[in-house]
Amino acid sequence: MKYPDITEKIIGACFEVANELGAGYLESVYQKALAIVLRQKGMSVLEQYPLTVYFRNQSVGDFFADLIVEGKVIVELKAVKALAPEHQAQVISYLKTTGRPVGLLVNFGSPKVEIKRLFKPENLQDE
Repeated sequence: MKYPDITEKIIGACFEVANELGAGYLESVYQKALAIVLRQKGMSVLEQYPLTVYFRNQSVGDFFADLIVEGKVIVELKAVKALAPEHQAQVISYLKTTGRPVGLLVNFGSPKVEIKRLFKPENLQDE
């Protein structure tokens, strides 16, 4: 598993945010709160990191990853009743686009924070 030390710190920070805020806020609130906790732990955090998808060397879409932690782990946040397969697909797409090997999908929308660790498909080569 890639970057277990980083992902464990992020997961711990997610529980801190969930315990202090609880459910019911917008995704942007959790993003800002999680960034604060991670920075207080001495981690580097980029918020709303721009991603561009290319097809045949032409830009076909622009997206934003909620957080990039330590330049290595993508963190995508949700505040929904339950995670859906398309949420996981979104993180996998971000991993493919950036070449990063691991991402966390975090849902603050239910009474208990839900966290999924996702990985870039192995058949894709890093550029």
